[in-house]
Amino acid sequence: MPRSLQEILEHADELERRFAMHDPTVVRDAAPLHAIRDAVTERAATERRVADAVTAARDAGVSWSAIGGMLGTSGEAARKRYGGHPATTA
Repeated sequence: MPRSLQEILEHADELERRFAMHDPTVVRDAAPLHAIRDAVTERAATERRVADAVTAARDAGVSWSAIGGMLGTSGEAARKRYGGHPATTA
């Protein structure tokens, strides 16, 4: 089931908080957990960059159809996912 952008960002923030609080001393080699933490952090940052780029495109008058095409989805799916992000509701 597709999640909203806000749900994805909140989940990424929660995972980042959990990883920050994790005590790696209970794991012999914490490197794999650090790799997961880094990947989650990068994914959240990338999702934020995509949302900001969609906002900029909408501000420039780009259609949801064109945005969806760049995202590999339909315009309607793009609008549903990013339409609640500030400035993309126009």
